[in-house]
Amino acid sequence: MITLSIMLATIIQALDGTIANVALPHMQGALSASQDQITWVLTSFIVAAAIATPLNGWLVDRFGLKKVFLFSVAGFTIASAMCGLSMNLTEIVISRMLQGVFGAALVPLSQSVLLDINPKEKHGSAMAVWGMGVMIGPILGPTLGGWLTDSYSWRWVFFINLPIGAVAFYGIWRYIHPTVAARRVRFDMFGFVTLSLAIGALQMLLDRGEQNDWFQSPETWVELVLMLLATAYFIGHTLTRPAGQSFVDFRLLKNSNYVTGLLLIFIVGMVLFATRALMPTMLQGLMGYPAALAGLVTAPSGLGTMVAMLIVGKLTGKVDFRLLLGAGFAITAFSLWQMTQYTLVLSTSDIVWPGVIQGVGLGLVFVPLSAATFATLSPQMRAEGTALYSLVRNIGSSIGIAMVQALLVRNTQIAHASLATQITNANPAISDPSSVYNMGSQLGAAMINNEITRQASMIAYVDDYWLMMLLTAAVIPLLILIRPPKASSAPAPAEAAHLD
Repeated sequence: MITLSIMLATIIQALDGTIANVALPHMQGALSASQDQITWVLTSFIVAAAIATPLNGWLVDRFGLKKVFLFSVAGFTIASAMCGLSMNLTEIVISRMLQGVFGAALVPLSQSVLLDINPKEKHGSAMAVWGMGVMIGPILGPTLGGWLTDSYSWRWVFFINLPIGAVAFYGIWRYIHPTVAARRVRFDMFGFVTLSLAIGALQMLLDRGEQNDWFQSPETWVELVLMLLATAYFIGHTLTRPAGQSFVDFRLLKNSNYVTGLLLIFIVGMVLFATRALMPTMLQGLMGYPAALAGLVTAPSGLGTMVAMLIVGKLTGKVDFRLLLGAGFAITAFSLWQMTQYTLVLSTSDIVWPGVIQGVGLGLVFVPLSAATFATLSPQMRAEGTALYSLVRNIGSSIGIAMVQALLVRNTQIAHASLATQITNANPAISDPSSVYNMGSQLGAAMINNEITRQASMIAYVDDYWLMMLLTAAVIPLLILIRPPKASSAPAPAEAAHLD
């Protein structure tokens, strides 16, 4: 019952990162917002969640895990109701910020609880359950959001959280026993403010950079300078504080497994969410897929992920972490190589099967990576460790999405210019007056330009898939840095037996 309750909380938080995307056009009309303004519905949630995530370790230390969990679920559920009831842009942006603040604790705390209530030999199975909750959100979000918006209203994208949040709240209140707050760490206000400024500025830069034409905009430069200054102050302040008294405990970074896990989950976040961002726009923009069909052909990748997680959960602890991770990254790289072969003429199976294979690969990575990252971390540092782990994954996804979108625009322009040089009157299809592509007519010139743009966009998408493939393959050698837990050590009992 503990597992069910905390996974419901995880799912609604993971779902809300993507479920509102497809409802934006409907919200824009209902709230009388411009295209630039309505994107704040997404940006406010992401930035608020990123800033609040590092607070989890201190909050648990100060108030206890159960209180923080209950407060977060209740706040997130109430904020969801406020989103659905919003009558103007200001109200929904404020409500989404509250959603992000309260929801920031749900994913890392669920991971921490699952690690606590299971002995070490079952950590693989526990991380498989947790991974399915984290992964199901980005996969089902757009499809579920589209169906709710078309069948009912965009408001139901948020109202659907209310019954799920209520059940999760009851389960956590009923089955998790309270603990005495340790209160070991004083709140480091300067560290929190500087880290929040750095993360907030980075998220703003990544989320709004494409709209602002990146460094052609003064806003981007302000965000970059603010991020660099805040980061420098945070690092300098943290390094001069006594161990355990800084906002982020740097003792975490002395654990090689944990540091390697952070690097690998950063890459996984980039690849997973960047690919999820590319595929729907490619299918709808270049191949004319309606939104519902685009969701259906990409959804099977989630099935591959869940099947792989169920299998690998049983293998974790019996098979070397590094072998499972190596297989997962190799399979993911192979699926991305298949995507580099895409053209403008694709069958449904050409889209479904590489997605399923990628889902299997990421499923093989996600579970053992979570288990390996925390295998040698002390239970006392788990709350802070899981918060930083989730933060790095989210930053990786933001950077990945921003990077592929920027390269998509840039490479489309480059490919368009290159292809346009090949259009000459020496080609009979262009010089023939009876041809629909006749350059002598305005319609013919427009059709040629449209076709060149389509081909250039496809080339840019393929370039992005190449980049994702190379990044995935490049991290495989880093697996040698992961040390498996000593087989001779006796399995630790469930450290938080009070949660049983």
